[in-house]
Amino acid sequence: MKKTRRTSLQRHAPGLPAAVPITALRRPGELPPSFRSSGRFTYDGSFDGLLTVVLACWEQRLWPEAIQPEGAAQGGLFAETQHIETDEERARRVWDGLLRHMPGEARTSLYKTFLSERPDRELLIFRYVQLAIEAGGQDISENFGNDTVRLVADINKQLFREKHRMEAFVRFEKSHDGLFHATVEPDFDVLPLIAEHFTKRYADQRWLIFDRRRGYGLYYDLQRTDILSFDAASDAPRSGSAVSAAVLDEREPLFQTLWQTYFDHVNIPERRNLKLHRRHMPKRYWRFLTEKQPRERRFEPIQNKNNAA
Repeated sequence: MKKTRRTSLQRHAPGLPAAVPITALRRPGELPPSFRSSGRFTYDGSFDGLLTVVLACWEQRLWPEAIQPEGAAQGGLFAETQHIETDEERARRVWDGLLRHMPGEARTSLYKTFLSERPDRELLIFRYVQLAIEAGGQDISENFGNDTVRLVADINKQLFREKHRMEAFVRFEKSHDGLFHATVEPDFDVLPLIAEHFTKRYADQRWLIFDRRRGYGLYYDLQRTDILSFDAASDAPRSGSAVSAAVLDEREPLFQTLWQTYFDHVNIPERRNLKLHRRHMPKRYWRFLTEKQPRERRFEPIQNKNNAA
């Protein structure tokens, strides 16, 4: 298991060149006057790396025809691909400089777009930034007539829903050493977005939230929240049902039974609406929810006192 820290977790990643010309509206496919030609780029897949690519495009006056993580890039038939090394200081220049062209909320929306893991996220972010620069200081975040702006807004809505669900559906199990751990598998890479919520809510206990799909997790040690990356799949935590009983606190099965009992008793069978239930709690989350696991003891409804009499 390897312990690392992601700069984007602390500052949502990182400035623009001192002067980038504002261009007029142009026809589809036409390059802005400040770009001499187009190019293809690869980077290490990090947000800082993407921002470094953005700055390289401006410096070389190359409009990005493609920006892809190294290893996943597909070269063009005649175009040469240029790899850009990540530079955190240059990335910070871009990140700080964006505030000269857009409000902080719009800047954060670009980071969330990156976390969506869409195949076209890099070009989408670059186009959005270029639109903001060409707008001459006007806020473009509500210009929904533009396809790029509208798509970024839609992506952010999806990220917000997934973040909200993760904050609601995470179920911790306590291990014998006092660590509370949970396994999740969100559709988007939302762990950086939920770190603050869980750090504040569970500030008095050690916890680990592991994203099984992406192979990393958030770890809080009572002082700060770090990123944990795992060197091999064998090092990674498993879902609750697969965790060895020797790892769990001896009282954990009792806690799970109590939670399931509470869940069953607050349920009102006459008002059951499975379609609505699945809309608010999609079935893909159920395998990580304690209340959705098989019962060790049969549910017995509480007898009404009047009926008992």
